[in-house]
Amino acid sequence: MSGNSELTNLNEIAGGAAADSRRLFSADNSEIHSARVADVYLLKTRQILRAEHLDRTPVIADIHASADGLFIGGQEVRRLLDGKQVTVRALPEGERMAAGETVMQLEGPYDEFGIHETAILGILSSSSGWATAAAECVRAAGNKPVACFASRHLHPAAAPVMERAALIGGCSSASNILGAQLAGSQPVGTIPHALVLIVGDTLETAELYLKHLAGSGPLVCLVDTFRDEAEESVRVARALGRDLYGVRLDTPGELGGVTPELVARTREGLDGAGAGHVKIFCSGGMNPLRIPPLAAAGADAFGVGSYISAADPIDMTMDLKEISGKPIAKRGRTPGPAQNSRLVE
Repeated sequence: MSGNSELTNLNEIAGGAAADSRRLFSADNSEIHSARVADVYLLKTRQILRAEHLDRTPVIADIHASADGLFIGGQEVRRLLDGKQVTVRALPEGERMAAGETVMQLEGPYDEFGIHETAILGILSSSSGWATAAAECVRAAGNKPVACFASRHLHPAAAPVMERAALIGGCSSASNILGAQLAGSQPVGTIPHALVLIVGDTLETAELYLKHLAGSGPLVCLVDTFRDEAEESVRVARALGRDLYGVRLDTPGELGGVTPELVARTREGLDGAGAGHVKIFCSGGMNPLRIPPLAAAGADAFGVGSYISAADPIDMTMDLKEISGKPIAKRGRTPGPAQNSRLVE
């Protein structure tokens, strides 16, 4: 098989995959387009329908969501099906959806899209789940920004998709380079603990950042590496003045994590040192329950990781609802395509 040619029969997958010859185990663009990520029964279906000359049977398929949330992934599905004889009607990217609502309809010869059912549902399910979790955190933060720091909790092949979904879900920024670029923005981030540990001092690390990366964005200094966070914040703020945009609290759970009391104490220390301009950024186990009390205590922004990356997919189901112009459905479903005026081509 060459290029993006789609699989047509079981003989093409005989012998298994050459796992030892590839560097990573994730599917690339060409393997997704060629349907090598499809459930094998869809390939068997294609082989039978083509043998019986039924592959061009005109159908309409409904895809409905299992839960309320944000609909994300429609743009990627359209790209997957680009050039095919398929009419795609779907909710606009980022729209709210309700449990049971038909969020997408596909109309055309079954063979044009049937082989991609696995990929289509996976794209919509995962992206919608991630975006919905991001939106929950954004709502919890009120008017305070939320950044997505979730890539490290997910396979790198999927991480850019997730961070793009989080940005559409309302996050103000994302740390993943490709994920941010795919969403039309720039990645955001400053310094990790590793840099502070290697340099050996928080203030010296911040000064090196300003020396070498002054034009790369405002400095938000990580202050929990060596000393008490409130004390370190004041030390760095006094030394750097207006060159310090913010401090990041990322206290590990072994030391009690980031608490409202810690945020309040840090805010009090900064204000007392004449550094009221310095923002307090909180990260480390942030979620919709933890964010409001931290915001009330004086936190100005939040970095969210695993709450977004570990979000449950919102299950999507595809059902044929019309075949050759006649309404039809399996038992338990209503025959005929759903009438949803919110779907757009």
